[in-house]
Amino acid sequence: MIELDCLGQRCPLPVIALAKRIRTAEVGEVLRVLADDPAAANDIPAWCRMKKQEFLGSPAPDAFDVRKLN
Repeated sequence: MIELDCLGQRCPLPVIALAKRIRTAEVGEVLRVLADDPAAANDIPAWCRMKKQEFLGSPAPDAFDVRKLN
C-alpha cells in the first residue's frame, strides 16, 4: 500500500497528489490518501469516478483508499 500524507492540505491538493502518484503505481495497487480537509470526502470519490479508478472507501477518519484499475 502506498500512503500519501496530505494532512493539513486543502483541496484540491490531496486530489492533485493522488493524481500525480497513481501514474507510477502498479495496476491493482492501493493508495491511501490521508486528508483532513472535509472536501476530500467528496472530491476523492468523485475523482475516482471521473478517472475510472476504484474508490475502496474510508477505513478510518481522514483516510481514503483507492485501487488503481488502469
